[in-house]
Amino acid sequence: MPSGENWQNDVLRDLRGGGPQGPRPGVPAQQPPAENAQAPGPQAETPGYGYPHQQQPAYGYPPQQPQPQPPHPQPYAEQHPQPHAEQHPQAAPQQSPRRAAPDTRPVVDKRLAATGLKPRHGEPFAARALRAVRRTVSSSAAREVAETTATAETLQRTVTTGRQIAVTSIRGGSGKTTVAALLGATYAHYRQDPVLLVEADPALGSLPLRLGAESLRWTTGDLAALVEPQMSLLDITGYLVQLPQNAWLLPGSQGQVGAMLDTRGYERVMVSLRRYFGVTVVDCETLPAEVARTALSAAQARVLTAPATLEGVASTRSVLEWMRGLPRDITTTTVVVLTETAPHPGLDLDKAAEQLKATGASVRVLPYDRHLAAGGAIRTDLLARPTRQAATRLAAEVFELSQKRR
Repeated sequence: MPSGENWQNDVLRDLRGGGPQGPRPGVPAQQPPAENAQAPGPQAETPGYGYPHQQQPAYGYPPQQPQPQPPHPQPYAEQHPQPHAEQHPQAAPQQSPRRAAPDTRPVVDKRLAATGLKPRHGEPFAARALRAVRRTVSSSAAREVAETTATAETLQRTVTTGRQIAVTSIRGGSGKTTVAALLGATYAHYRQDPVLLVEADPALGSLPLRLGAESLRWTTGDLAALVEPQMSLLDITGYLVQLPQNAWLLPGSQGQVGAMLDTRGYERVMVSLRRYFGVTVVDCETLPAEVARTALSAAQARVLTAPATLEGVASTRSVLEWMRGLPRDITTTTVVVLTETAPHPGLDLDKAAEQLKATGASVRVLPYDRHLAAGGAIRTDLLARPTRQAATRLAAEVFELSQKRR
């Protein structure tokens, strides 16, 4: 059995194929299940999601080197042992006899995907060259390194129980899914424990597309009917989409209109999965949807996105005032992200931030980025430097808020 100190590395080694060769008892690793069969194994890693593994570590922080680990993983929290995995090594998650395994569907039709242009860098070459020159002659390099190190230490802080972060907005087009994807990519890059991204927006959400997933099968609603407390981490990941590094995705739908997710199903999934993942980022429906309200209430920290416009700031201020009136004030653990959807927003961002901070919430700005504005899969190596810095600082602040005692 792995030691208590290295259980997170044990999990990652096993998930990445570092354990003994051959099939594990009770866990179908590669073959897809037929109807009324056992759960599927983890899906293959998909390209296009963010951080390159070795060639170009994102956000300027070198990836840590894996250490040799024993082959058997433990679930996320040590205080939640898994007697099922120890006493019944041959058992696997059983599928309801009345629920057939869904078919695998592509995230985007190939003919539609062919219409996309080659992704551009987030900022022009001239701006990048000028910044490089300034960094060469500037004396702020040491200060920048110190800030980056401090931010990385915050993001890598250990947790005793999984932290859940809900991302929502008052209207569509505010960058909600983009912010959720950036947060998940940041946590996966810096942390060693597994990171989960959950799409709780079944109305044709775009989180799988932004993350670069190629195909979908099981959804949040499907897992709500299948998840059991005795499942091991490897059982759970058989229903998820594997992403680069140590990230996993649970989609909200298969791109079909009519998918539904109620609060009971959402709560069942989130309570069951919390102990397996160090950080879970939830891409919620827009407010005032019932699942979004439930997610805000249950999460340890919240992100509220708004377009950097007068209308966006006004509506977000109203939402924050509503949150202050709830039986438990959650504005102090909420970060408002003003997203610039144009190069030159017609708004004084400093004055707008002061108005929003008066409610008790924190405020961050996600600057305009050509790569993000073009849509499609997010490649963090193509993000502008200010965008990477803003995403990293946002992730650190939200993670720190999630650990506050309430």
